Amino acid sequence: MILNVRVDHQTADIAQIERSTQELDIISQEIQGKCGIHEYLYLKTCNRAEVYLISDQLKEDDLSLDLSNFAVETDKDALRHLLRLASGLESMIIGEDQILGQIKDARKKGLKEECMGPILKTIFTKAVHVGQVVRKKTHINQGSISIGTAAVKLAESVHGDLKCKKVLVIGAGKMGTLVAKALVEKKLKAIVVANRTYNSAVRLACELNGYAIHFDRLHEAMRDADVVISATGAPHHILTCKDVEESVPAENLSQLVMVDIANPRDIDENVRGLGVKLFNIDDLRFIADENLKMRESEVSEAEKIVENELELLEKSLKHLEVEPIIAHIRASAEEIRRKEIIKALKMLGDLNGKEKIVDDLTQVVVDHVFCDIIKNIRNAAEKDDIIVMKAVETIFLEKK
Repeated sequence: MILNVRVDHQTADIAQIERSTQELDIISQEIQGKCGIHEYLYLKTCNRAEVYLISDQLKEDDLSLDLSNFAVETDKDALRHLLRLASGLESMIIGEDQILGQIKDARKKGLKEECMGPILKTIFTKAVHVGQVVRKKTHINQGSISIGTAAVKLAESVHGDLKCKKVLVIGAGKMGTLVAKALVEKKLKAIVVANRTYNSAVRLACELNGYAIHFDRLHEAMRDADVVISATGAPHHILTCKDVEESVPAENLSQLVMVDIANPRDIDENVRGLGVKLFNIDDLRFIADENLKMRESEVSEAEKIVENELELLEKSLKHLEVEPIIAHIRASAEEIRRKEIIKALKMLGDLNGKEKIVDDLTQVVVDHVFCDIIKNIRNAAEKDDIIVMKAVETIFLEKK
């Protein structure tokens, strides 16, 4: 079984996503302990947390855990979700490109940590491919905005224009970089970048013609900021209500816009009580709705590609199931071929360097003999033909 358990912006707000992300780790570990999971992979972004689990023991009846806060899908539905996700169809900002990079990163991490086996490797490799195909064959990401640019739009919805404004960007990771780059053409008074790793802040600030500050000067930088956009990977608030109250002059609080696109959130939501205009990921929804209207015609085309590729992926997974049988057939045939070549060459004597002709000939004969057999085995697997598969196992795997 292929199992996907997730929480995302479609079914939960940011507060629920924060809580459920922690629960998901516990649930995943419990399932792994009970059901003999041999492959797993986590995918976490600013507005989703997902886990993919592979088990030949797991059945839907085994899922007695409380999963009421999560979307749960298995097999074909789980595969379809991942392909749609890679294509930008499940993102809050339809067509955004960042999710494809996040899927690539998750795949790379899974391979490095060796929690990803042949099945998940096949699935995630296909997901990356589908995401690329959709973006190449449709215009779903044309003029695409990201979570970062959407955050900037939120700030503009208050100030109207960011020209001559001072913006503080907290976080120089991938999301912080997207935010900062979206600000480049806004003719700002200043862009200030703060990051726990100062060198990262310096690199990003240099790209943007802004300046970097050490993290311990964060409160000082907030003092005269018009906009603060935060996107760190911190596990807790980095700006409490007290921090903001002590850092920002009282007369500036009502003019300050803070946009928090981190998960977990960076900014204590109680700062709203100070008069600060605070936005988080939930507030990006109206920008997402506008974006969807622009891309509706591309969505249907992307969905057709996903369905076609889903069919091919299912075939690939069926082939994967019978690969051990095919490998055994090939290994047995090769063993016989090698033994017989040795015998034949002894009988033929000196061939003046033409031994390779004999070797190539026998290889071609074996390949031709087993070509249709292997093709028929794969076809039987695709059709879930149990009778044929049992016969194959009897013929090729049972010991005489």
